[in-house]
Amino acid sequence: MTVAKFGGSVIGADGSSIPDILKRILVLAESSKVVAVFSAPPTVHDGRPTSLTDIVISCGKAAERGEKYDVSPVRSTYDAILDRQSDAVKKKCRGLVDSHLAESESALADAAKHGSFADEIRSRALAHSGELLMSEIMAIIIDEGGLDARAISLDDWPIITDNNIESTNFLRETSIAASAPLADLVKNNDVVTIGGFVGKATDGTITTYERGGSDRTAADIGILFAGTYDVVIGLEKDSNVVSADPRIVEEVEEIPELSYNEARIAGMFGMKILDPIAIKEMHEYGMKIPVTITNMHNPSKTTSINRNGPGAGGTNPIKIVTGKKDCVIVGIESGAADELFASLKNERRYEEYVVLSPFVRSGIEYARILFLDAEYVRRNDRYVRKFDPFCTMTYNRGVITLIGDDMSHVQHVVSRISTCIGDAGLNILNMDAQEETSRIIVVVEDTGDKIERAIRAIHAKRESMV
Repeated sequence: MTVAKFGGSVIGADGSSIPDILKRILVLAESSKVVAVFSAPPTVHDGRPTSLTDIVISCGKAAERGEKYDVSPVRSTYDAILDRQSDAVKKKCRGLVDSHLAESESALADAAKHGSFADEIRSRALAHSGELLMSEIMAIIIDEGGLDARAISLDDWPIITDNNIESTNFLRETSIAASAPLADLVKNNDVVTIGGFVGKATDGTITTYERGGSDRTAADIGILFAGTYDVVIGLEKDSNVVSADPRIVEEVEEIPELSYNEARIAGMFGMKILDPIAIKEMHEYGMKIPVTITNMHNPSKTTSINRNGPGAGGTNPIKIVTGKKDCVIVGIESGAADELFASLKNERRYEEYVVLSPFVRSGIEYARILFLDAEYVRRNDRYVRKFDPFCTMTYNRGVITLIGDDMSHVQHVVSRISTCIGDAGLNILNMDAQEETSRIIVVVEDTGDKIERAIRAIHAKRESMV
């Protein structure tokens, strides 16, 4: 089985790359059962590429404030997608578009009525306007394209989650128990499509993963079928993995192989090529499912991700230099921090943070926590302050991260990084280097182009450091 995930960037604005997706699925289906995971499609809005998810979130926030909102860009996106299809596809899809968008608009109306765009209302609005509808449209397109294809319906949804509705968590055993309808579809068809990002609680409530959560859906499907099929997870992207963001660094190196550990750190610290929680879930459940990141426009270019990576293998042990903007450092009494950590782990199942070195003030020890998503802290300000009402939150922080399981073998790497950043005219606010974690992090102020300058400065010296 190949679990192939197609994100918004490869779907293309208004479905412009759907013919390429169909060609890719035809190739995959020659030697494998295929479960295709789809994200919401993007469009061009106000002159720039925009995900429908962002458009619906904007509408939801306006509804929450009692303001007018315009959902017409959502419908026009699907109209544009269908305009590119055959008459047979159009005929089969029109009713689907109407019914799903009616559900989404009903959720937005509820947001206006209750003055809240959150939890189930938010999840319903997003799921029906994006991933659920796109997966059903793609099943029809693929079926008309020559393969037997079906979409899994929401009634038979196999991704069962807890009740943390907006940032939910996968329940493996419950999902296995609910996966029989999906298993039957896989057995009887060449391709089964499913919307990414979307889950369903045990009481039937629609839930959603964090942004980028379609990668997690692909991983979860792999986890469900690892005991039945020889599973490979294929993340179809605009690019395979390279040593830095090519929008920041002109000359990058292709990275042919990564370990689960390296991939998770890369995603956690700013590399958008995969969701780190997808890797984390496979690791936690003891999976050894290979993941292949493929440049869909040039499928010969791939990056293989395995539980135990190949080591340096003749490549630069400093594999990736990445950056993460919009971070926040929370200063909190150490005792309160221990309670916060336990709650984040056991109740929220949230681990996207790094514990920095503590400090002592007036005889009291304080922990310093670098949260990699400042928006999460903003949304959960009261939750964090519940543990320490006087904790400090320092925003406008960014982090540059060097990644590689064999990086500890590079002599003087930390001092050389410090020199690079100093030569670029930047001030290091915090630095953390531990060989066991396969990463070195550097915290700087997140203003202007400081993160980009730091990445360029370090990457330029990457070759000379080894």
